[in-house]
Amino acid sequence: MIDWLTLPFQFPFMQNAFLIALIIAPPTAMLSCFLVLKGWALMGDAVSHAILPGVVLAYMLNLPLILGAFVAGMGCALLTGYLDENSRVKRDTIMGVVFSGMFAIGLVLFVAFPTDAHLDHILFGNMLGIGTGDLITSGIIGAGVCAVLGLKWRDFLLHAFDPIQAQTSGLRTGWLHYGLLTILSLTVVATLTAVGLILAVALLVTPGAIAFLLTRSFGRMLAASVLVCLGSMVTGVWLSFNLDSAPAPTIVLVLTALFLIAFVLRLRQTKAQTAKA
Repeated sequence: MIDWLTLPFQFPFMQNAFLIALIIAPPTAMLSCFLVLKGWALMGDAVSHAILPGVVLAYMLNLPLILGAFVAGMGCALLTGYLDENSRVKRDTIMGVVFSGMFAIGLVLFVAFPTDAHLDHILFGNMLGIGTGDLITSGIIGAGVCAVLGLKWRDFLLHAFDPIQAQTSGLRTGWLHYGLLTILSLTVVATLTAVGLILAVALLVTPGAIAFLLTRSFGRMLAASVLVCLGSMVTGVWLSFNLDSAPAPTIVLVLTALFLIAFVLRLRQTKAQTAKA
């Protein structure tokens, strides 16, 4: 029994998978709380898909993939903001048009200019092929994101709830807005090698949504989100080894199951409170 539980931890490639899970869980979980409260879930989806052309171009030009991904992610966010401010089309519609267009450009470039890169690894990640460089890059980005969100969470929280009140209070709302976009782009880059573009959105939304259902204060929401994400990622990697499945989709399934459980618990609690009233 003990051997069955500890066997996945005995292989170097699995050890790296567990390490990258522990590294990217805190920043994605913390950021997900702000995205959920601000209603930016689709923005996370948009940025995660839109970095594909940047990754392909960076590979073609022999530049760091992280540079291409970050530039493309910020380009998507800025273009969405510009179109939102200068058109009558709603923001969610604009995001759908922009990220699908950029994703399509990335696919066309990938097919038109063949490279040695594996499209499956870009889209769905490659946790079992994580190297030391990936761990260092994700660790630096993750630490920076956690530090900024941890120090400025009250400012970001006020901006998420009431931008006008935040501006009245003397906060630099422009810096907060674009700072959050920058953090979002960097976090997607940090998760690129682990869970890929498509599954990154699950880490940027689900932990915060689960914590939102289970808690009443934002401080507890942050803590619950991090714990849920850490537990889900470690459990998902461990299950993937024993089920012989891909780690990233298994992690997403664990998160989805926890969300459904949290939803049912919240629903029962609401019905019980209504019955007492």
